[in-house]
Amino acid sequence: MNPFAYRNGILHAEDAPLPHIAVAHGTPCYVYSRAALTAAWQEYQDALASQGVGERSLVCYSVKANSSLAILNLFARLGAGFDIVSGGELARVLAAGGEAGKVIFSGVGKTRAEMEQALAAGIRCFNLESAAEMRKLDEVARAHGAQAPIAFRVNPDVDPKTHPYISTGLKTAKFGVPIEEARDLYRRAADLRGLNVIGIDCHIGSQLLDPAPAAEAAARMIALADQLAADGIVIKSLDVGGGKGIRYRDEKTPGVADYLAPMLKALAGRKEQLLFEPGRSLVGNAGLLLTQVEILKHGADKNFAVVDAAMNDLMRPALYGAWHDILTVRQTNEQTNGAMREYDVVGPICESGDFLGKERKLALAEGDLLAVMSAGAYGMSQSSNYNTRPRAAEVMVDGDAMHLIRRRESIADLFAGESLLP
Repeated sequence: MNPFAYRNGILHAEDAPLPHIAVAHGTPCYVYSRAALTAAWQEYQDALASQGVGERSLVCYSVKANSSLAILNLFARLGAGFDIVSGGELARVLAAGGEAGKVIFSGVGKTRAEMEQALAAGIRCFNLESAAEMRKLDEVARAHGAQAPIAFRVNPDVDPKTHPYISTGLKTAKFGVPIEEARDLYRRAADLRGLNVIGIDCHIGSQLLDPAPAAEAAARMIALADQLAADGIVIKSLDVGGGKGIRYRDEKTPGVADYLAPMLKALAGRKEQLLFEPGRSLVGNAGLLLTQVEILKHGADKNFAVVDAAMNDLMRPALYGAWHDILTVRQTNEQTNGAMREYDVVGPICESGDFLGKERKLALAEGDLLAVMSAGAYGMSQSSNYNTRPRAAEVMVDGDAMHLIRRRESIADLFAGESLLP
């Protein structure tokens, strides 16, 4: 579903006009649609149920995509599990009402303190990414008289055909253990008193548009599971990761059912529980960044629209060269005869890389509102206070209701934890 549409020339989030949100909560401001988040979740449930695997599947939302408490709480209410990569994310999940028994802990650099925190909480599984991490977790678990449930994140050396910064399944990636070494690692783990082998994990990357690489990776996981069964190591769950892409510009994106179909075909007949780790596909198109034009700077070679949002609010364009569609909130501006110009939409950060979009044809006046679309994933979660800029407010729209789910930071908030020298 598309929760953001024009009505009488005004862009709305569900039934709430975006100018009303700007007046009530200021800009820059992240705006999310509860209906879109719920619909995205339900699409996964329907796809899995239609393939007859709904009862033995667990969808674990990838918290790093957007870790705002209200969004985590919404998914927890819907029955989600959670894929985390830090102790901080675990604390957020629990604060939002998530169940520790539905949490899987990924990441290459878990600290002892984080391991202890997760053991105490009773998480579902640690996804281990190296032999060294295996030894460390065994020591931590034995020191606490516990046994840690584990899977290895297996690197299948499958090319996900995505941006190199979000490609995680090749031999050159820092993530996971090489699949040719996995069998030996599982044998070693099975002999360690502090570990309880329960599964296999695999995640090859993000913004995946072709289901074939994920299906290939699943097939390699199955072959490994069969080898381990021959060794007497019973695998109870297969975690096939996440990474399904969304449409930012003109990408051809399969629906969830079409994306999962080749993977589920490869997994047909298996008895293990199936785990999935979607992030972007649940939240990406359910959010936008609302911003206001501060300055229009016209030149002979380039026009700039300087807005009050910046790379500290939305890092993706500067980090990946990512495209986000940029719409005028009042559609009538674009219909003004002869007023269309090509702009680079930039922020006030003191960096040449501070841009939200380049070479966009827009009809603008100072004070206009713009909506930077598809910003629900890796927007707020990657934001920072660079240039001592407070982070944006967040608003969840539910029909015509507007709920402030994160207040805008104040300048005083930014240095409240600091102190002067004596």
